[in-house]
Amino acid sequence: MSERFLRRTREIREEAEKALASAAARSFESKGREMDEEPDEYRTAFERDRDRIIHTKAFRRLKHKTQVFINPEGDHFVTRLTHTLQVTQIGRSMAATLGLNEALTEAICLGHDVGHSPFGHTGEDALTPFVGHDWLHSAHSVRVLSVLEPQNLTFEVLDGIRAHSWRVNPPPVTQEGMLCRFADRIAYLTHDVADAIRAEILGLSDLPPAALTRFGDASRLWINEMIRAVVDYSLEAGEVAMDPATLEIMNDLRSFMFERVYLRPEAEAQRIRAVGLIQNLVDYFSAHPEEVPPSTTVPEANPVTAAIDFVAGMTDRYAITIHDELFRPRLLL
Repeated sequence: MSERFLRRTREIREEAEKALASAAARSFESKGREMDEEPDEYRTAFERDRDRIIHTKAFRRLKHKTQVFINPEGDHFVTRLTHTLQVTQIGRSMAATLGLNEALTEAICLGHDVGHSPFGHTGEDALTPFVGHDWLHSAHSVRVLSVLEPQNLTFEVLDGIRAHSWRVNPPPVTQEGMLCRFADRIAYLTHDVADAIRAEILGLSDLPPAALTRFGDASRLWINEMIRAVVDYSLEAGEVAMDPATLEIMNDLRSFMFERVYLRPEAEAQRIRAVGLIQNLVDYFSAHPEEVPPSTTVPEANPVTAAIDFVAGMTDRYAITIHDELFRPRLLL
């Protein structure tokens, strides 16, 4: 047998996990899956989960889902897919530096947005009235991976996806899940600023002076500085966290982005149209459950839940197309 390669079986990879930081989650100590499975010959449980997520239809649809700008023109605006890849890269960088489990971090980050509705967080606002509480893409991501495209993922991966949003309590049970929380916010703040400048909604001089002073004047510098702020303070604090001074600046930047970009008055008309479009679709498919494709929901779902499953899974352009087919007046012939 050639000595140029090594056969790194699952057992060898699990043994290597013992050298991780004491705070790291180890795949051989996982709380397990809903249904027991025979272990893979080569991959750890978390590596297996990572691979399963990448091959789902929901993951592929992220390439045509909005991040900030609804159905934007131009090739360089961030989509949910490019956002997810950036979150994953940031998360893995921090995990590697802190001695945490890279495969678990990667799996959580790759799966964190697979349940996102069309039109970004506007879609969440549109779906909330149908469920009687906040409709959260984090919870729907778990539903996608557990019910709609069941992958039988480990508890730790599903928990990190469930709680990747700062709005969700309790927080993730693993430090890798906490890394995804920070990686998500680092990614969207930096690339949303870049997109807003590209769209000429903001100029560099419009940004809060404290952010420019702390992070620099380029998104690559921002990402690096934010990662360092998490890594350096986590080493000191003994848990994944960011130093309070930098966190305050980042939170102020987030508030600025909500005021000047996400909720700017100029985008309100478009937001209202997007909400109406999604709600029209849910109303229609709730009243016509026979038109909901069986592959997009489950047989036991009631008509409203089935309609939400179908509509939430749509890409932006598909939602627009279906809405036009159902509601746009036809030309008289």
